[in-house]
Amino acid sequence: MVRLPLTPGEIARGQRLGVLLRQARGQRSMLEVALDARVSPETLRKIESGRVATPSFPTIAAIADVLGLSLDALWTDINEPVQDAAPAGSDHYRRERLIS
Repeated sequence: MVRLPLTPGEIARGQRLGVLLRQARGQRSMLEVALDARVSPETLRKIESGRVATPSFPTIAAIADVLGLSLDALWTDINEPVQDAAPAGSDHYRRERLIS
């Protein structure tokens, strides 16, 4: 099976996903989160760094579950257009929305 190259939009979405997961992980170790989600630490590292722009749904669902993230909010956030300047406190707002 031939895999088509990723579009710039898919790459950007994967990078946003990685940032959101890294922020949600906070001070927890990558190893701890990966093992709890039953994915390899290398897989989590690649997702968080944006090297895997289109991870499988079960992988993201497992990681989101371990981190207490809402899949609906996560999907909404990774598909939002990128803004040049985020308002003060927007990271806190985004984290609260993801966790709810």
